[in-house]
Amino acid sequence: MGSGAREHALAWKLGQSPALGELHAAPGNPGIASLGTCHPVRAEDGEGLLSLSRALGIDLVVVGPEAPLVAGLADTLRHAGVAVFGPTRAAAQIEGSKTFAKDVLEAAGVPTARRLAVARPPCVVKADGLAAGKGVFVCRTREELDAGLTAAARLGADFVVEELLEGEEVSLFAISDGSRTIGLAPVQDFKRIGDHDTGPNTGGMGAYSPVPGVGEPEVEELLESVHRPVLAELARRGSPFSGLLYAGLMLTADGPRVLEFNCRFGDPETQSVLPRLEGDLLPLLWGGATGELHAEASVQDDAAVTVVVAGAGYPERSDVGTPIEGVEDAEATGALVFHAGTALHDGRLVTSGGRVLAVTATGADVAAARALAYDAVNRISFEGMQFRQDIALSAAEGHVRT
Repeated sequence: MGSGAREHALAWKLGQSPALGELHAAPGNPGIASLGTCHPVRAEDGEGLLSLSRALGIDLVVVGPEAPLVAGLADTLRHAGVAVFGPTRAAAQIEGSKTFAKDVLEAAGVPTARRLAVARPPCVVKADGLAAGKGVFVCRTREELDAGLTAAARLGADFVVEELLEGEEVSLFAISDGSRTIGLAPVQDFKRIGDHDTGPNTGGMGAYSPVPGVGEPEVEELLESVHRPVLAELARRGSPFSGLLYAGLMLTADGPRVLEFNCRFGDPETQSVLPRLEGDLLPLLWGGATGELHAEASVQDDAAVTVVVAGAGYPERSDVGTPIEGVEDAEATGALVFHAGTALHDGRLVTSGGRVLAVTATGADVAAARALAYDAVNRISFEGMQFRQDIALSAAEGHVRT
């Protein structure tokens, strides 16, 4: 379920499973249509998706975006007997409400940024509800704070104010069936629109994996100190979490601190994590959905870099109807081109969103993967296209990004 590059990456990986019978997507996109059958049902249409699942005899529904989960889509499908990879409405509040997430973290004893009673710089202002990755405002000056408070108020939701943490940022996905938890490869994303982390926040302009200094021992430590206590607290509250729990973390001088939680696969992080996953994704998602998570997740000893290609007006506005050239040339290099905001018009690929494509390449290390990813990106063209030039640059050069 969904129509972005994250869903294209999930469909691509699931399509490799020998256990897969049929692959369907709602609503999907032109990239997913090359892998399975797309249906014109929106991800927010719970009754429509239930009817489609019944008509097709669907065994497992994998929910991509967060809004349907927070609205209770998994509950609707589960009550009708359809297995769903994704949390209940109650458990999805870990992403749907920053205040709820803070309460859970504090009750679980998981270190996080302190809540501030008074908004004064330096601080971080966060919209309390969903904001498609654009509801966080880092405020180092009074001017940035005034702008952040205004922007948060414009989103029409309450907001929280937190201390500004410094350090290395990392995202860690964990698949859970409500009791057992399996970690995936750590990944780092790039949220701001401009090079050197300038400009407004976006849904994400790129990502890479692995993250220097975060190997298997560190992943296990983070699962034990962050994910598992939160999962235990949610279960204690009567809202056990099954699905994908995504922790956004800051590795500070005083240890890891949680920045946020998401209740689904991240975008564009998924596009860098799944190409490194060794073996079959389907048993992991099936186990998470059914409470029988017995499969293991192993990571290939390589690196992946994802560069997002966006339209001219992004993040303020979407780009619709602009012809796209060069996708086949990019794929011919061996890169993966995941469709984020595209459509077919009279058989021609055109833009249909803010983020248009996500280009992922793998290599022996981050530097090699980065070179291949940018080579592929440079073969794509459409009027007004923009992308960051510095995705994974510090990691490729052996520096730590802060």
